Amino acid sequence: MTKKISRRAVLAGTATVGGTTAGLLAGTPAPAAPLTKWRDGTSVPRPVAIPPSDGRYKDLVSAWNGRFIGQPDYVHVVHNAEQVEQALGIAVSAGKRVAVRSGGHCVEGFVTDPAIKVQVDMSQMTGVYFDSSRNAFVVEPGATLREVYKKLFTDWGVTVPGGTCPSVGAGGHFAGGGFGALARRSGIIPDHIYAVEVVTVTASGTPRTVIATRNAGDPNRELWWAHTGGGGGNFGVVTRYWMRSWGATGTDPTRLLPKPPREARNVTFIFPWAALNEATFSALVRNYIRWYERNSAPTSPFIRLSANMIAAHINTAPGVILTVVTDPAESDSAAMVDAFRAEVVDTVGAPVVVQERRYPWLQSTNAAGYADTGDVVGRRNKAKGAYLRSSYTDAQLAVTYRYLQDASINAPLAAVIFNAYGGMANALAPDATAVPQRDSVLKALHTIHWDDPAQDSLNLGWLRSFYRDVYADTGGVPGLNGITDGSFINYADVELADPTQNTSGIPWSSLYYKDSYPRLQRVKARWDPLNVFRHALSIELPS
Repeated sequence: MTKKISRRAVLAGTATVGGTTAGLLAGTPAPAAPLTKWRDGTSVPRPVAIPPSDGRYKDLVSAWNGRFIGQPDYVHVVHNAEQVEQALGIAVSAGKRVAVRSGGHCVEGFVTDPAIKVQVDMSQMTGVYFDSSRNAFVVEPGATLREVYKKLFTDWGVTVPGGTCPSVGAGGHFAGGGFGALARRSGIIPDHIYAVEVVTVTASGTPRTVIATRNAGDPNRELWWAHTGGGGGNFGVVTRYWMRSWGATGTDPTRLLPKPPREARNVTFIFPWAALNEATFSALVRNYIRWYERNSAPTSPFIRLSANMIAAHINTAPGVILTVVTDPAESDSAAMVDAFRAEVVDTVGAPVVVQERRYPWLQSTNAAGYADTGDVVGRRNKAKGAYLRSSYTDAQLAVTYRYLQDASINAPLAAVIFNAYGGMANALAPDATAVPQRDSVLKALHTIHWDDPAQDSLNLGWLRSFYRDVYADTGGVPGLNGITDGSFINYADVELADPTQNTSGIPWSSLYYKDSYPRLQRVKARWDPLNVFRHALSIELPS
């Protein structure tokens, strides 16, 4: 399905709105376009172009990561695909670089690059509803995970296995291969994307709206595939996702996506730093990763247990925190937790503090986000990721302990965070979606947050050295071997493309996409031949 618009229609699409005139965008005023209607018959708001002189501008160009603040000529707030077409038509015809923002949680400056002159803001596109014509749920890109979880669960009792930071926007999270606490039970977000609506730009510079599905006979199927882990900002502007699980059948909406547990039982084990030394710390991390090695096949009964570890710097937190999450309604839930504790916790030989809480499931989704609210928002940060297939070596454990004890660092958050993976996240073949890492058991995130720009060099240097030394045997990055499997594009790290930081000889594109990258490039060539949608780690056009 495609839709073309003329230059005249583009210029007519933005009139005097909120004190901003079409002259800002097109050079001359234009008559107002007639309003279209929402599904309930109410009028769709007009698009809004917000220049730097507008009081709203700073909020719209400020990112969750305080290191990056955009400076586009204007921010174009849109409400539907037609308005995205208009926004792109105006920008492309004027030769202005474009970036798209849904939630603003990007850990790199892709949207805030000084070269970006037009920011398309999707934050008002927050719909979550069931589309009976496609037998799938629609999620618009500006909907936050908090809104997605609440709507799907409250109205239909279902969910998607997304991330744990509730203010993340669906737009980039879904396209990048989002995952969360339910990934071991239910797979990752791409395993549930049935279709996408994308505004692309043709070789002639004309915006058009395309719908691509996973149906075998769909001529646009490759565009769907590229959005199942190929990352955001690469092929066009996603205006709708349709969600239906890969193997779902029938027309009952309550059976088309995973059902979450009724409750979440969180058992937290805290190992105080004062009671840990290098040997006991190493034993804990080794036990933890090896448990995942043994219990992460899709057929394992332990895929119903998810355990994350935050190994925080000694000046960040009083100890290493390990949180186990299960569904207490399952008859063997307590036995699974006991078995995990016996293998991972009790054999460490160090004192441990145990805390336990139970939440109704929806409430638990608002309790887990480590980087979502409060002082963390707007802090400066840097992150570097990895897929883990097997346990750290003794040398890697020693490096990790040394950096977490480094007295020169005193940041509000500095840590390596191990996120549960494996299980049903590994159920599909590597080429079924654009996420090729389908035999990893954990994701590791090296991260640091701070407030003072004067501390940039110290904190960035610490994180770079930490990551480089952990992966010293593979060129300072998580190589494609039996221990690691590259990195996760939603943990975007531009330094993987820097040969002074990545000395492995493996290009950044292979670390993120492995053998999927040439296929992604072919999709790029077909759907974004002008390379309108680009950033520091975007899919490159074939040479």
